[in-house]
Amino acid sequence: MIEQKQWFDDDGITFHSEHKVQFSQSDSNKNLSLYEILKVTSDMAVEDYAQRGMDRDTLTKNGYACLVSRVAFRFHRIPRENENYIFTTYEEKAEALQLVRAYEFTTPDGKPLITGLSSWLLVDPVQHRIIPTKKFDLRVPVETSKEHDCMKYGKIQIPEDLEKWDERIIKFSEIDGNNHVNNARYGAFVADSLPENFRNLTFKDFRLNYAKEAKIGQKLEIFGKINESEKKLTIVGKTEEGTSFEAELFW
Repeated sequence: MIEQKQWFDDDGITFHSEHKVQFSQSDSNKNLSLYEILKVTSDMAVEDYAQRGMDRDTLTKNGYACLVSRVAFRFHRIPRENENYIFTTYEEKAEALQLVRAYEFTTPDGKPLITGLSSWLLVDPVQHRIIPTKKFDLRVPVETSKEHDCMKYGKIQIPEDLEKWDERIIKFSEIDGNNHVNNARYGAFVADSLPENFRNLTFKDFRLNYAKEAKIGQKLEIFGKINESEKKLTIVGKTEEGTSFEAELFW
């Protein structure tokens, strides 16, 4: 049995964590579920900051909150039930209004499983205003970036002729400490909306953009479009307040 450890590289910013895919984290195909992939990446980003002296309480006391804005993942091979893997995350050079973070899932001997990139908004937790990243003074800014074997997060083009694929009422158990739906839950929303003939498909790339947080009691309607020529699914979630999220899955 692997002893699950966490550690930083000598650079002080590259954070590693050992994991094992548990039964409850697996989907019906015995792969690490889309929800759990988002959960691991978000939780370990929070843990990275916490171990560097920037836990959520410290951020709040200093007038900051970090909210994930956009993510992009490439699935080289999704880890399966009972498989051990190493998760790695680190910050890269920030954009003017977004922090940038990279993710890597690898086998214990270094073979790639999942590669990802994300952007995070720095927000005033009281006034809910976006803070320029240059004002984030709790850590030394990172000035480097790397090449990544995945798509870049970015704007998702939405086709006009979407069809309604699903709907749900947001429940209490889906709400986190920010008092809206936890960002990882949108992975479950995407997976639940998939047409039946796509549920066992092996996807290559996934992008998800968060637009407007869904809140308890709201109806979330989910619309989709299959593009056979581009081998792409486009999925959009909407509440009465407008678009909540946009996603793309490529096969």
